Amino acid sequence: MTEWFRAHPFITYIIIFVLISYVYNKVFKARRLPILKEAVIYIMLALGAGLLLLFQLGALPIIPSLTVAVALMLLVRVRYFIQDREKKQE
Repeated sequence: MTEWFRAHPFITYIIIFVLISYVYNKVFKARRLPILKEAVIYIMLALGAGLLLLFQLGALPIIPSLTVAVALMLLVRVRYFIQDREKKQE
């Protein structure tokens, strides 16, 4: 898998950017920001994704780590959904 990521750095960059954007939106974004501040944040995320791309192409498992983080976040959302549904049935 690591060799495929090394062979396709642009796709790897896009995957990293999408994953960190998801984490930002679900964990750190508290409210809607003005468009200029939002643009600055996404530019910073893009720069951070570039840095993480360098680490990924080096030897660190950045994409698998981000994928685990997103999977755990989705698992928590499913758990909250099930709990809310059980409360409504009672």
